[in-house]
Amino acid sequence: MSEPRNKIITEDQAVATLQSGMTLGIGGWGSRRKPMSLVRSLLRSDITDLTVVSYGGPDVGLLCAAGKVKKLIYAFVSLDSIPLEPHFRLARQNATIPEPTEWDEGMLQWALFAGSLRLPFLPTRAGLGSGVMDVNPSLKTVKSPYADGEELLAVPAIRLDAAFVHMNRADARGNAQYLGPDVYFDDLFLAACEPGRRFVSAEKIIPTEDLLKEGTFHTLKINRSMVDGVIHAPNGAHFTTCEPDYGRDEAFQKAYVDAARDPETWKAFSDRFLAGDEANYQSQVLSWRAEKEAAAKAVKEAAK
Repeated sequence: MSEPRNKIITEDQAVATLQSGMTLGIGGWGSRRKPMSLVRSLLRSDITDLTVVSYGGPDVGLLCAAGKVKKLIYAFVSLDSIPLEPHFRLARQNATIPEPTEWDEGMLQWALFAGSLRLPFLPTRAGLGSGVMDVNPSLKTVKSPYADGEELLAVPAIRLDAAFVHMNRADARGNAQYLGPDVYFDDLFLAACEPGRRFVSAEKIIPTEDLLKEGTFHTLKINRSMVDGVIHAPNGAHFTTCEPDYGRDEAFQKAYVDAARDPETWKAFSDRFLAGDEANYQSQVLSWRAEKEAAAKAVKEAAK
């Protein structure tokens, strides 16, 4: 019997398989369990002209700020506790996303599901009677062939060239596990992706037999047939949540948003946190946190 395939790679090795002009799906939801270490690696690459599909958060904002997005298919782009992602807002206001495509949340789920089934479209009532049809005139409707004759929106399938998702646990073969409250359609992003560039980053890489020690079989929505590469990425979703391993770093997220308000401040932020590799990012975050704690302590001492 052959040995199980070891799929462990680095973020940079995953990104090296991508090409400009590809369609990339990014899992997570808003500012929750985003594959940020993979996104940061993508920022350091020369890849551009991407079609990005996402329930967006800082992943979308950073890629927009870096000028890497040609087309964006999204249901929202939010930081959750901060309603609108600042770089995305600027990109929309300044019309720097050439092809923005805004859909209903259920429509985006249905598009990924259709892609996972290799169907050309799936019918839905979502979007009917709303402005979605007005801002997306290319959308079509279909009539039910049965007695009801209902008119439904035909959501076109999305097939991805590459997919990034972040999980709590994974084994070296590509079986992956979420331990938080929701899978966030990460399984659909992988299932709707062509084989070869389906990547899972995880907080911990553990033996296969230990996965059921962490959670029930219900948490194992992603199996090894859906994954081409596994990245060990402790704190890899930072600054977004990765429950129950850690919550959102609200203080850092606020600093991110504050920095985005001014080009010079953003350059300083980017130079410090995004110019180096992932190890440098994590080190700088620890240093920043220590600086903030020291400053708060100094203020407290001065007030005595």
